[in-house]
Amino acid sequence: MEIPTAAKTLLEHKGREVWTIGPDVTVFEAIKMMADKNVGALPVMDGTKLVGMISERDYMSKVVLKGKSSKETPVKDIMTCKVVTVGPDHNVSKCMEIVTEHHIRHLPVMDGDELLGIVSIGDLVRWIIATQKMTIEQLEAYIAGGYAA
Repeated sequence: MEIPTAAKTLLEHKGREVWTIGPDVTVFEAIKMMADKNVGALPVMDGTKLVGMISERDYMSKVVLKGKSSKETPVKDIMTCKVVTVGPDHNVSKCMEIVTEHHIRHLPVMDGDELLGIVSIGDLVRWIIATQKMTIEQLEAYIAGGYAA
């Protein structure tokens, strides 16, 4: 099923607020920010340039399980450097394909070099469910109307 809604539309509905962190900040500060903002990942920005992503998964696999100190380890040492991104016109179906294919949960939406926002797998699933619910309601109304005397 094709869901034509673009990533930019999803961002308009959910909001474009994005919290970012610098590469030289400690992992502890990044994890604290994620907890405070109730997010699972942060874009790592060097000025206005996206240079990586840090997630709870990075913290668990690259700090906790390796016995490193989150208060001494900089974000740049554990961040994912090859960030998978989408453009504002990528549709929700393509975004879902990308997060599934790459086993990621957070997808930065970029317009050129500008970070517009982050689309999470939860955002995508909620959008798909809402779209399907609306389609079902429209079909039910059509069927009910079609049989009215």
